[in-house]
Parts: sequence; structure tokens; C-alpha cells
Amino acid sequence: MVERAARVGDVTRRVLLSGIGLGVLACALLTETKARAESLPEALVKAYQTNPQLNAERARQRATDENVPQALAGYRPQIIAGLSVGLQAVRDQLPGNVIQTATLKPWQIGVTVTQTLFNGFKTTNSVRVAELQVQSGREALRNVGQGVLLDAVTAYTNVLANQTLVEAQRANVAFLKETRAITERRLNAGDVTPTDTAQAEARLNRGLADLNAAEVNYAVSQATYAQVVGTAPSQLRPAETIDRLLPRSREDAIALSLREHPAVTAAGFDVDVASTSIRVAESSLMPNVSVQGSVSRSRDTDTTLGSFGTDQASVIGQVTQPIYDGGTAASQTRQAKEVAAQSRLVLDRVRNQAKTAVVSAWVANEGAKIAVSASESEMKAAEVALAGVQKEAAGGQRTTVDVLNAQQDLITARARLIGAQRDRVIASYTLLSATGRLDVKTLNLKTPDYLPEVHYHQVRDAWHGLRTPSGQ
Repeated sequence: MVERAARVGDVTRRVLLSGIGLGVLACALLTETKARAESLPEALVKAYQTNPQLNAERARQRATDENVPQALAGYRPQIIAGLSVGLQAVRDQLPGNVIQTATLKPWQIGVTVTQTLFNGFKTTNSVRVAELQVQSGREALRNVGQGVLLDAVTAYTNVLANQTLVEAQRANVAFLKETRAITERRLNAGDVTPTDTAQAEARLNRGLADLNAAEVNYAVSQATYAQVVGTAPSQLRPAETIDRLLPRSREDAIALSLREHPAVTAAGFDVDVASTSIRVAESSLMPNVSVQGSVSRSRDTDTTLGSFGTDQASVIGQVTQPIYDGGTAASQTRQAKEVAAQSRLVLDRVRNQAKTAVVSAWVANEGAKIAVSASESEMKAAEVALAGVQKEAAGGQRTTVDVLNAQQDLITARARLIGAQRDRVIASYTLLSATGRLDVKTLNLKTPDYLPEVHYHQVRDAWHGLRTPSGQ
């Protein structure tokens, strides 16, 4: 028994020395790759600049900006030019059976200018609706930006956690292989029974299965990282939490979310859009005042052959008052009022969702802190337990399976700690996102912030031009 315990202790020492060697090698590799290692803020910058979902949302917002110049067009004159040419045969029968024939080549050219003077404030309210839609769209863009940044944080920490877990599982497999080899030699020497080797073999196969699962999860997390960030992950630095940016209390977080979360502010702008749309619908029931000026010149257009050409110029003022349109305008007004009522209810729902999200994120963040602390304690206890089992095995008081069980407890605690540390980082960023402040400015990322108002001012007062400000 003493010889058996001594051999178990020898296995333990070999594994410990191997672990120390791997640790030294890992430190050397870390020092070598430190210069090219990527940090979480750098990954967030890449995602902010290149993520397709975010860039598509920016394009949508630029398209929404165009609603404003379209609405402003209602203040501007409408100019139409016309030109017509043709060939016409004329046969006139005059009194006394006199026949007069001619082949005409008529043509006419003219320009008409129409200016609306009053349309029931439809243009004014339409411009207001368009501007509110732009503001709502900006908040929606900000919300998508928060989601993309949070996805990048999740992808980054998943790669880190899965990579660390793969390394831990590989070390575990190395330990189990060494244990199986020693157990087989002891079986051949008659020190143990086939049961010991079967137990070692079973644990090794379990370790190989766990390693395979960890490698699969690692490969999936790498692919997800490339999708979100835009590049494949290289050497990643450990991620840190952002507790310094979080509110001090749950009540402060809730108040901040109700005031600044983009989903809430976007819903508020949607209420304003719906309310203003009521006045747009009501304008169809009000009088319209317009003035129209036109000039034209025509030749060979008189089929009586009494004149050769005509030049005309006119200015006409027009006032129209809708009397009855079959109930269309009234129905549209009622419809707009119902939409406004719906948007107010949606705002209430979004506020409740924002409050729930903050409470959930706050609880999850606090729970993650406890989980990390508990996992660290579990890890330390498992290390102490393994060391104790190893000493007892060296004294002949423990068997090989006791060492294997202690090792399994240690690798389980290590996996739990890795997951808790990952969840801790994600929870802190999730809470910041729930308050509405997960953005480039708050995180102080080293990248220019995308400013949607730049494009808005570029196109707002554009009277003409088919190219976008980017040259498309």
C-alpha cells in the first residue's frame, strides 16, 4: 500500500511539474504576443465601424432624413414645362360648298408655375412630422448601436471563456492520460486491479468528451465573433467590467433608463408623430389657396385656318373648399386619432419594458458578483482539497479514484469560475445598455462617433441634385 501511495504521489508531482511548465510557457507566449493582443475596446471599435447591421441602420436613417426635404417641397413652387409637336391634315367645308384643305404641323411650348399659398397648414404639419420621424429614427439607430456593442462584448467574452476552458480541459486530459498510463503499469506489476484501470479509462474518455465539447463551443464563438466584429479573433486580452460607469443604485438606474434609453425616447417621438399626423389629416377638410402663372406659344393649332399662331400668358388665383369627399378625410382623421392613442399605449409598454430590463440587469449584475466570489472560493477549496487528497494518497490513506474525483471537482470549479467571470463582464455591460448609455462617448472608445445630424443638414435644404452627399 505504501508503494502504491508513493506512485500516486509521483503521478501527482509529475502533473504539477507539467502544469508549472505549461504555465511558464503560457507566460512566455503571452509576453511575446502582448504587443499584438487585442483588447475589448479595440474589438468594440471594429464592430462600431464595420458591423453590417449597424451600417444598414445608418443607411435607413439617411433615407429617413429625406422625408424632410420632401415635406419642405410643399412650400416651393412647382414648375412644369411642356412641348408638343405633330402632323395634322385639315379639310374645312365653307359656305357655298367651298372646300379648304391644309396640312398643318402644329407645335406648342409652354411653362406653368404653381405656388400653393395655403393648404390648411398641411405642409407645416407634414414638415413637423418628418422632423419628428428623423428624431425617432436617430433614437432607433442609437438603440441598434447599443445592441451591436453588447453583441460584441458577448462575442469577445465568449471567445475568451471558451479558449480558457479549452486550455483547462486539455490540461485535464493530460493529467488523466498520465494517470491511466501509471495505472496500467501498476496493473502489470500487480499493485492494482482492473477496476482501477477501468476507472482511469472512463475518466479519460469523459475528459476527451468534455474537451471536444469545449473545442466545438470555442469554434462557434470564434465564428460569431467574426460575424459581429468583422474580423477573426486573434490573441485577446482579459476583459474588464465597467462598474465605474454604472449608476449607484437601482432607483437611479431606473430613472436614467426612463429618461435616456433610446427605445423610450423613440417611442416618445412616435407619439408626437402620431399626434401631429392628426392635424395633417384634418387639413384635407380646410380650404386651399394657390396661384398659377403660365406662358405658352403655339403654331398651326387652329383647325379653322383662321390664325397662324397664338401666344398666351396668364396668372390665375384659385380657392377651393372641400364640401364632401365621400367621408375619406373624416375617416382618415379618426384613423389618425386611433393611431395616436395606440402610440401612447406603446410608450407605456416600452417604459415598463425598460424598467423591467433595468431591474433584471441590476439583479443579474449583483448576482454575477456573488457568483464570481463563490466560484473563486470554490476554486480555492477544490485546490486545497486536491492537495490534501494527494498528501493522503502519498500516506496510503487515499486511492487513485480519490485523486481522480478531487481532480474532477477542481476542473468543474475551474469551469464554473470561467463562466462566472464571463457572465460578470457581460452583466455589467448589459446593465449599462439597459440604462441607455452603452455608446461610444460613454465608453470613451477611440473612434469618431457617427453623427446622423451631419447628413440631415446636408440634405435638409437641398432644392435639387440626384447624388447623395457620399457621391452615390
